[in-house]
Amino acid sequence: MNTQTEEVEKTLEVKRYRIQYPVSAYQFPTDARIHAVRFDDEYINLDLMDGRSLSIPLWWIPTLHNAAPEEREMYTINRSRTMLLWDPDKCAINDELRVMDYLKTA
Repeated sequence: MNTQTEEVEKTLEVKRYRIQYPVSAYQFPTDARIHAVRFDDEYINLDLMDGRSLSIPLWWIPTLHNAAPEEREMYTINRSRTMLLWDPDKCAINDELRVMDYLKTA
């Protein structure tokens, strides 16, 4: 059995592209404070101060998922605008939702 190997020389062409905008021209999210809150049948939708929108499935939060729609609306936003709070003295829900818990990366 005779095997021969051939040397093949390949050249790789590198394309260079002009950078259209410098990194300083981009806006990066930095303000994860709550601006507005909306509920629909499946999600709690949070609009943040920096323009981002965060939609969290209600089934991720059993206390909200199992609550009546009018109970979900009985939240308060904390002073730093980073949490939603439900007071069990005012509604059937006893829970708190921290925005940063849903913005974490692994």
